[in-house]
Amino acid sequence: MDWTDVVLRSTLFLVLLFFMTKFLGKKQLSELSFFEYVVGITIGGIAVEVTMGLEKSIWHGVLGVLIFGFVPFLVGLISLKNKKFRDYIEGKGTIFIKDGKVMEDNLKKERYTTDELLELLRKKDVFQVADVEFAVLEPTGDLNVLLKKENRPITAKDLGLITPSEKEPQTVIMDGEVLDEPLSTAGRNRRWL
Repeated sequence: MDWTDVVLRSTLFLVLLFFMTKFLGKKQLSELSFFEYVVGITIGGIAVEVTMGLEKSIWHGVLGVLIFGFVPFLVGLISLKNKKFRDYIEGKGTIFIKDGKVMEDNLKKERYTTDELLELLRKKDVFQVADVEFAVLEPTGDLNVLLKKENRPITAKDLGLITPSEKEPQTVIMDGEVLDEPLSTAGRNRRWL
């Protein structure tokens, strides 16, 4: 096994995987569907196999990676257009708590224990199931919780206060350089600095 071949193949697949990842989108690992997760692992496996298996054709590996990159892209396009297909591929949320009551059947369906549900609630700073109006387990595994109205934090709207809208923060200096575009977006100039 020639080490230069390994270096060249590794570099090629690293660049190919980088561009494929940029092409497929910006989802974080926690937001990947099961399908996307499996595809990612398979692509990595193909890249490693062709990188280290020098007797194999590099172009077969490139073709395999491109196919495994194109299929999720195609699935993503179909998912945008067809809700039933999207629900099948990505899954749907499962209600765990409704009106302060744990939906035991749904916990069993998703293979969660009551202890695991309580742990997820504590991570959301909720320590009593009775405080929860609604909780849903998302397909990503995140638990979203809506507290009962009397348990939610008070907002300016609750108090009848009118507050001015906030503008997005602007970074006007980065790495010691003044950035003119965000400065003008904020309605300021270099003289103001």
